[in-house]
Amino acid sequence: MDAATADAHAARIAEVGYTIVEDAIEPDFVDALDEDLRRLERELGIVPAANDFEGSRTVRIYNLLVHGELYERIPVHDNVLPVVERVLDRGCLVSSLSSISIDPGETAQPIHADDQLIPIAKPHVATVCNSMWALTDFTEENGATRLIPGTHLADASPSYGQHYDSIPAEMRKGSVLIWHGSLWHGGGANRTDTRRVGVAMNYCAGWIRQQENQQLGIPRDIARRFSPRLRELCGYGVYNGLIGHIDKRSPAELLDDASADHSMIWDHV
Repeated sequence: MDAATADAHAARIAEVGYTIVEDAIEPDFVDALDEDLRRLERELGIVPAANDFEGSRTVRIYNLLVHGELYERIPVHDNVLPVVERVLDRGCLVSSLSSISIDPGETAQPIHADDQLIPIAKPHVATVCNSMWALTDFTEENGATRLIPGTHLADASPSYGQHYDSIPAEMRKGSVLIWHGSLWHGGGANRTDTRRVGVAMNYCAGWIRQQENQQLGIPRDIARRFSPRLRELCGYGVYNGLIGHIDKRSPAELLDDASADHSMIWDHV
């Protein structure tokens, strides 16, 4: 993605709260992810959580970065990360990486905002920027994500369980929906006879806590094989020369990362 295109997508997010990057992901990568998620579902015995938020007919696999190199390509993808970096900044972090497969018969997820548990007044600067990768076509009938444009600028979060008029984020397989964490949204109902499959690649600002604890959830021997940028995205770095340090040293040293910048903000004043 060139800079002008990334700028345009970020501008749309600022205006209406979301954007769709059509045909963002390579077809063979999409198919490989879809196939491997089915393998994980079988081998790990994943079943629906059966609660109102996660769904009674929705299969979710969390902490995907521990499940192989295939998933390491997702957070750093060149057609998604540049947009996220414009919404947050380059110090953003992986907040969570999971799959969301909505099976036939699932009802609509309650409308919510992904940042509504963060106790700061709204509207506010973006603290969260999330994305949904379409591994199948997303249609209104099969459970495409429901959106309420402009609500990222609202002065409150939605009331859980209340009905709100919304629109479907319909998109072709291989496309990616990216949205501001304050946008009101929710998974749609699947009224078809086939599964809707997506990957939720969620990011947060470098100065707030990640939804999934990447440093404890990913064994260090796995994190050591990550690319330098993915290490940073998982929290093995320091935000603005201060936030996240360990005794004035970068947590990247825990991975024996000799290339890490170990200087703190005080070293530059």
